[in-house]
Amino acid sequence: MPGFLLHLGATVLCAHGGQATPSSPNPRVLLSGQPATTLGAPYVIAGCAMPPPSAGNGPCVSGQWLMGATRVFIGGQPALLQSSPSICAPTGTPMTVATTQTRVTGM
Repeated sequence: MPGFLLHLGATVLCAHGGQATPSSPNPRVLLSGQPATTLGAPYVIAGCAMPPPSAGNGPCVSGQWLMGATRVFIGGQPALLQSSPSICAPTGTPMTVATTQTRVTGM
């Protein structure tokens, strides 16, 4: 599914409002002046509002993208798209892309 490519400045949130940031974006490819992100590295999540195990199964601490672009590779890894599916650990909920750059698309 086509979509905009993700970069370090994209706003990515867990399902409970926690801020997700890439653990290691690729510094060699820039999108809107910021490093692009790839499928290989997980995201780190801070500020998740899901309660701990006694009242829930949270908070979200990391997120992993399940699928990236099929035609765009960065450093041998698939580029991440705004429409890429993801999952957070330990809750199993998805991450959502709120904003990203809007100049480069991929498929």
